[in-house]
Amino acid sequence: MYAETLGRLIEELKRMPGIGPKSAQRLAFYILQSSSRDVENLVASIKDAKEKMRHCCTCYTITDKDPCRICSDDSRDRGSLCIVAEPKDLMAIERAGEYNGKYHVLGGLISPLDGLGPENLRIKELMRRLQSEKIREIILAISPTTEGEATNIYLARLIKPLGISLTRVAYGLPIGADMDYADEATLSKAFQGRNEIN
Repeated sequence: MYAETLGRLIEELKRMPGIGPKSAQRLAFYILQSSSRDVENLVASIKDAKEKMRHCCTCYTITDKDPCRICSDDSRDRGSLCIVAEPKDLMAIERAGEYNGKYHVLGGLISPLDGLGPENLRIKELMRRLQSEKIREIILAISPTTEGEATNIYLARLIKPLGISLTRVAYGLPIGADMDYADEATLSKAFQGRNEIN
């Protein structure tokens, strides 16, 4: 149906998360109608991001500066640590503007069906941080999916004996939804209504 080159572009775009066949086709035609300069800028920005972005040595978010801007910011509350699954969750929380502490990015969730256990996440690094930093509160801001709940339970068992206040974001987030799709108001309310984990 498509010319081979256009078909290959559409297939590559379909591989991106959230991009189905119709969206891939729209993006492909948008790229074809864009100026050569705009396409070159897009390609250059993708290559630049791929080459320069890395994980922060402290919180493990994606950054072009190590440590990241949040870990380097002395105005943030160093006694509060928010644990998230992925960098996109951290970005969603930052957009809400409700939280002013530090973060720890696990790099995924416990998911036996996908072959991901606690050893595949940055839990050892988290425990080292808890020994070396003066953390008084930990907030679990993990999407309320089956995998998220398994991760919350595992982390609670590790953290509770340390005597650190442990809370989780409230259930203002839709069950089964990814945190990065939540709007700022929902995330803000979820942070305001967090509860102690027993």
